[in-house]
Amino acid sequence: MTVVWVVVGFFVVVAGLAGGVLVLRGRGESGGVGFDRGAGRDARARQQRYEAERHGDQGDTWQRGRESGG
Repeated sequence: MTVVWVVVGFFVVVAGLAGGVLVLRGRGESGGVGFDRGAGRDARARQQRYEAERHGDQGDTWQRGRESGG
C-alpha cells in the first residue's frame, strides 16, 4: 500500500509542477517583464491580414479553375 501512495504522491507533484509552469508562462504573455503589448497586437494584425489575403487568393484560384474547366 505504501508503494501506491508513493506513486500517487509522485503524480500529484508532477501535476503541480506542470500547472505551475503553465501559470508562469501565461503570466509572461499578459504583460510581464520584457513583453511589449503593442508588438503583440501588431503581430496579430499582420497575421490576420495575411490570412485574409491568402483566403482571397485561394478563392480567385478556385474561380479561375472553375471558369476554364467548363
